Amino acid sequence: MGLDLLYIDGQTPIDEDEKNGLLIKTISTRSELDEFEQYNIEKAVQWTLQNKFKLEKILREDFILELHRRMYNEVWKWAGQFRKTNKNIGLDKFQIAFELRNLLDDCKYWIKNKFFTEDEISIRFKHRLVQIHLFSNGNGRHSRLCADVFITQIFNKPIFTWGNSNLVKPGLARKKYMEAIHSADKSDIKPLITFARS
Repeated sequence: MGLDLLYIDGQTPIDEDEKNGLLIKTISTRSELDEFEQYNIEKAVQWTLQNKFKLEKILREDFILELHRRMYNEVWKWAGQFRKTNKNIGLDKFQIAFELRNLLDDCKYWIKNKFFTEDEISIRFKHRLVQIHLFSNGNGRHSRLCADVFITQIFNKPIFTWGNSNLVKPGLARKKYMEAIHSADKSDIKPLITFARS
């Protein structure tokens, strides 16, 4: 029995080679996968809460990869590694490292020059991570945790509430979140900022 996944709007399909990277071979359904991933993610969230990271640390490629690794390392062999295949969204796999460096440099500039509000910097960072689509799985959850790390550790403000809902499951909150993402894709970031604080 292999891993049989159903995908909802905005989720990126995992190809068969990536599925072979599943560390827990007894997982066979989406709900089982979600449960194990959530347990792993909660450990990563604890790691972010128990540590204080400086701006210079957060705005580094190795930190971005380490955060993803900590979120998924008990579930996927390829946790914390750039994806090696192209997906239905995101940049070409060969552009990932280059575009991430551009994003990190842009963030340094935004922060130094107070180019946007603190919430907007954090949400723009989150949105660009999703657009680049660094990983085979977990890009949305990873980008939301990155935004939370940004807002709490760099700007010393409360974490985002993200609609007070589980955005991995279908429902009204997921629909509003995806609408806000699509607006941000069209250069209107305000709905995503509003949703993040809802």
